[in-house]
Amino acid sequence: MKRGTADLPLHYGTVPPWLAERMSLLGGAIAEAIIIEYGRPALLQRLSDPFWFQSLGCVLGMDWHSSGITTSVMNALRKAINCRSEELGVYICGGRGQFSRETPNQLLEVANKTGLNGNELVRHSKLAAKVDNTAVQDGFQLYLHTFIVTKEGDWSVIQQGMNPNERMARRYHWLSSSLRSFMEEPHTSVCGRNQGLILNLTDKLAAPTKEGIMELTKESPDKLMREVSIILPNHHEVKAEDVNLKRLGAALILAHETNVSDMESLLLQEGVGPRTLQSLTLVSEVIHGTPSRFSDPARFSFAHGGKDGHPFPVPTSVYDETIEVFDKAIRQARLGEKDKSNALKNLSKISQEMEKSYTPSNYFDDWVQHERDTSYKYGGKTVFGNAKKPQKKEDKGKGGIQLSLWD
Repeated sequence: MKRGTADLPLHYGTVPPWLAERMSLLGGAIAEAIIIEYGRPALLQRLSDPFWFQSLGCVLGMDWHSSGITTSVMNALRKAINCRSEELGVYICGGRGQFSRETPNQLLEVANKTGLNGNELVRHSKLAAKVDNTAVQDGFQLYLHTFIVTKEGDWSVIQQGMNPNERMARRYHWLSSSLRSFMEEPHTSVCGRNQGLILNLTDKLAAPTKEGIMELTKESPDKLMREVSIILPNHHEVKAEDVNLKRLGAALILAHETNVSDMESLLLQEGVGPRTLQSLTLVSEVIHGTPSRFSDPARFSFAHGGKDGHPFPVPTSVYDETIEVFDKAIRQARLGEKDKSNALKNLSKISQEMEKSYTPSNYFDDWVQHERDTSYKYGGKTVFGNAKKPQKKEDKGKGGIQLSLWD
């Protein structure tokens, strides 16, 4: 079973209302698109993958590397999904702090609606929390617990612990279809700073220790976690080394070097500009990409920036257009008309094909600056205010950007 750890710097603060609303709309559209195309189990599988989850948070405009992604993404999905749970067949219970303690009651309510075994769901929820708070003694205290369950009874758990002394968080991912035992390597993945040698009583090689669990202090762990899956750095800015430049460059070229008529033919929709196509391509990959495509979550922040201004302010007008395009495609897909959703699906395929012949150049810093300089044109916002037109005269014409991408 896959398992790993990753750095998640502990960040405080709140998501501004202008972003929270958009996150809910786009997050809900992404979740529904996955359900329509691949089914409810596929949504749970993606949520249990920490690389995909971090990529989702980035494409929604959250700080690309912080612990806040977990709370904000789950809040956005809960708001979007729970009002349509009976239609989508997915229910999200729990949350942060006091809301996590409501999980058992919420699961019993779900059971009443669906006919599932509520007591069993509550037991799974409590065991998952107890394992990560007690059986895996890694120095992190849980403060967030969310339980996502489908009407068929499949479930995923996403929960997060805090280590204030280290100013770090650790996120844990569970998936019911991968679970053999709550006390034998239950996680699909663990995200958090590598703490060196830790006591992990859920490792299958810890069976001798578990046999004497009531005399835990007399025992020593059989195996200690050392593996690292994601390492998210402390620096706020997105650097070239944080992204796969070949993948990013191909997506940018597809968006900015496709002529208008080809673009409209590609999307089966008129009036979509290059900047929106850039976002659509990255959102398409979040929906349709295979697991190996999410090894560089920061790349997906080039869809809608970040609320703290890194890599650039959130382009709200582009964000709104992206939501509108996907919403329209999903509404048609519900009626069995999948032409638009298939067109959006093809964006990620075309981008991947372009990667094969693309050699990245030193375009990264220039492109980030270009996004910042032009952000005011697209309603750019951060938690600090609106993006402003740069004082210096711009001389970065379209050709300049193209050359920096190709050469």
